[in-house]
Amino acid sequence: MAGLGLFAAENVSEGDFVIEYTGEKITHAQANERRGKYLFTLNSRYVIDGRGRKNLARYINHSCEPNCEVIIEGSEINVYAVRSVKPGEELTYDYGQEYFKEYIEPRGCRCAHCAKK
Repeated sequence: MAGLGLFAAENVSEGDFVIEYTGEKITHAQANERRGKYLFTLNSRYVIDGRGRKNLARYINHSCEPNCEVIIEGSEINVYAVRSVKPGEELTYDYGQEYFKEYIEPRGCRCAHCAKK
């Protein structure tokens, strides 16, 4: 675990909606200027800047063996469970190759799966 983390408050079943990744909708040019860690590509035109503390989904950490996945549905970035999650269990998803190469790989992955190695 690298950040604060977000943890399930109740049982979550496989396929359940967990949370929406929210924030300011900006262009890719604006995102390149900001260079933040909470930028999430929505489509070829826009990026969601999820740096605001109201965006609880920003606390979901990366895992190489995640229990959630992100699905972009129209203008929403939604997180769904890919397996059952118990109360108190940390919610995770795979941040993707680009983010991994830039932010995680240089320091080494600290997800629970990689920490066991």
